[in-house]
Parts: sequence; structure tokens; C-alpha cells
Amino acid sequence: MRRYSKAPSNRSHSGVIRLDKSTNIDQLVEQFKDLPGGLMPLLHAVKHTVGFIPDESVSQIAKGFNLSRAEVHGVISFYHDFNTSPVGQHTVQICRAEACQSMGSRRIETHAKKSLGIEYGETTEDGRVTLQPVYCLGNCACSPSIRIDDDIHARVSAESFDQLMSELCAPATDNAGAKR
Repeated sequence: MRRYSKAPSNRSHSGVIRLDKSTNIDQLVEQFKDLPGGLMPLLHAVKHTVGFIPDESVSQIAKGFNLSRAEVHGVISFYHDFNTSPVGQHTVQICRAEACQSMGSRRIETHAKKSLGIEYGETTEDGRVTLQPVYCLGNCACSPSIRIDDDIHARVSAESFDQLMSELCAPATDNAGAKR
């Protein structure tokens, strides 16, 4: 089981956090700081570039937006779309809201943890799947629901969960059926 307790550092020798060869946090802050409500698009840009929001970037973001570190951290921790450590290639979220619980999401949760061999917040050893709780997917009429990456799946059972996971983890093939 792969547990990420501390995000790897992206800090260069100059102290500027580098996201890739051409982008750093300061450049992104400059791009979004004058945009009304620019913090959210900035955080999405960082997540898109790095895959998560590095803890060490919070102070740079706060300074650039004239906010406290606590305010930036509050936004990051409030929205489930933002992670402060690396996640798997795919994210599986199980709805834990009341409607889904009343329709069996706890059974799905138990089954998912057992079949994947991980707990919430952990990533499978192969790095493919991170399991997360979510507190409403807005799909209450079709519960229990899960989200895999950006796709919501309704009326999920243990069997349909297993089918979704086998499809998710199957090797990609091209149109002719050959493995890529």
C-alpha cells in the first residue's frame, strides 16, 4: 500500500517552486491574481500542472493574492478537488451522504476498501487508484453513487464496482484491439 505522508519537494535552489520546466508558482500567481475570484482558477491550474497542490506553495500563493496562508489552506481543504499530496492515476470517490448510505454505500465502501486493499486517502501499490470519500455527488435519486475521475456512476453494487475497476485497470488497446 502506498501512503504519501509528505509531498515531494518541487522547490528549486532559488526557493521558487517549479511545477515543470517552464512554469512556476509565481508565474501562475501573476496570471490569475488580478482575475476576480482568481484563487480557484489558480489552484486548478496548479493541480492540472502538478497533479496536486504542494504544501510549500501555499505561502507563495497567499503572498501573491494578499491572503493569509490559513485562508488559502481553507480553500484547498474545503474543496475535495484539491489534494496536497500525489494521488493515483485514477481517483475513485464513494458518496457518503445520507441518501447513498440509506441505499447501501457503506457496503460499497467496505467492498472497495477490501478489493483495492487500501483505506480512504490511500493509493494502490501500482499507483493506479486513490480511494476518497465524498459527501455528496448530487445524484441522490440514483444512489448509491461513486465518481471515477470525472464520471459519476449510479446504483453501484459490489459487482458493478468490480466491473468498473476491471475496466479502469485493464490495459489500453488501440482500435484494432492491440495493447498500447
